[in-house]
Amino acid sequence: MHTLEAVVPCYNEEPCIETLYQHLTDTLDVIDSIDWSVIFVDDGSTDKTLELVERLAEQHGNDKVKYISFSRNFGKEAAILAGLAYSTADYVVLMDADLQHPPEILPQMIDALDSGYDCCGAKRVTRGGEPPARSFLSKAFYKLTAHLMEIDLSKGGSDFKMMKRPVVDAMVSMPERRRFTKGIMAWVGFNTKWIEYENVERLAGSTKWSVRSLTRYAIGGIISFAKAPFLWAVYLGGFIVFLTLLLGIIYAIRAIVLGLAWGHGLFLFLIALFCGMVILILGMLGEYMVQIYREVQSRPLFIIKNTNIK
Repeated sequence: MHTLEAVVPCYNEEPCIETLYQHLTDTLDVIDSIDWSVIFVDDGSTDKTLELVERLAEQHGNDKVKYISFSRNFGKEAAILAGLAYSTADYVVLMDADLQHPPEILPQMIDALDSGYDCCGAKRVTRGGEPPARSFLSKAFYKLTAHLMEIDLSKGGSDFKMMKRPVVDAMVSMPERRRFTKGIMAWVGFNTKWIEYENVERLAGSTKWSVRSLTRYAIGGIISFAKAPFLWAVYLGGFIVFLTLLLGIIYAIRAIVLGLAWGHGLFLFLIALFCGMVILILGMLGEYMVQIYREVQSRPLFIIKNTNIK
């Protein structure tokens, strides 16, 4: 028999907690080879999320319903790390509280790990019910990362993933402060099986991810796992220098041989172009410097206010 823990980050998920637990119970209680429990990570919720989780722990026992409560909202990545770090089971599955990660897929994931795979992830094949802006950004992100990143992010792959203990330990051992779970999962490697599923709408409430926060999350992931922007900056700088020298030679010949004007408009355009590229490159370098600064600070990624995990 294997032990299984479901790690569930929660931020204002009051309408979903009890329903999710019931779905987990209905799905996992019928599997004799699994002794399961759930770790709810309350990421500084302002509703009754923690109260409902504590009530479930009282009803079903601290061994079945475990929880970690942060002192404030530290973000989903911090909640994921805390859940993984405090897990001890043979198999650990990371899933959302809003039932967009269907618990009904869990038996297939368990079968995959039992058959020898180290990980089993769920991959969305449709994005039905998702706002058009999010769908567009998601598709653009995967196309961009295919060219920028040194790792392979499976298109449509989600955080909904079941892992064996060595995989979890490898992920927790990575010390970076600005975490990008999808990238970390891909970087650590291991033998992974993907299961396709149809997109599921939230059980209740609204997503906590705005277009702005998703964009910053994507930029953070690219910075964490890509060196291509630096190379592109070098190539771009070299191309601009070459183009400038070429245009300078052409206009010098025109001015000396043909007696034509140098063309002030062209030089104004080039100056504006160079200024824009310098600002762009400085902004990119600034993002990297901010990340380096955060790493050097070594502040804790989360602070636990309360937990029933011994």
